[in-house]
Amino acid sequence: MRVINQDGGSGRRELVLVGEMSPADVVLVYREALRVLRSGIDAAHLDAYSDDAWPTAVLHSYERALSLAREAVADGHRSRRADPGMGIDIDVHDDAQFELMLDLAPHTINAEGRRGNRLIFSASDSGTSLWIAVTQEQEVELLSRLDALGIPPTALAVQPRGR
Repeated sequence: MRVINQDGGSGRRELVLVGEMSPADVVLVYREALRVLRSGIDAAHLDAYSDDAWPTAVLHSYERALSLAREAVADGHRSRRADPGMGIDIDVHDDAQFELMLDLAPHTINAEGRRGNRLIFSASDSGTSLWIAVTQEQEVELLSRLDALGIPPTALAVQPRGR
């Protein structure tokens, strides 16, 4: 489900995924949302777990994400006791790592992007839940990108206050 809501004074609206779409269109919405939010994301992470089998087209990204987690353990940035597939840090300013996020976010049980301490992107439940906080300019850009892909603006909705 998608919803958009005015965010208490930050100038951001909260949008959620709504409506019936094909799985391919859902993937496009996740990816375009990330592309629009990319420059504002300071920190991101994802879980290399899905409720469904990973699509063949993203298996290389799944393997690379697990490799990033192993590298973080080897570098001492991640505990050896940590679940190897949970909370893998992604540098969205690195093109290769951003591609991982684009590939895996629509299918994972959890992916998040933050600006400072504020959550601005949340994907969960293996492609069934997307929440984003966008500025007015980002919202216009996102809806324009989706329209160019043939996805109607009703794919996203303002989240009602208090939800």
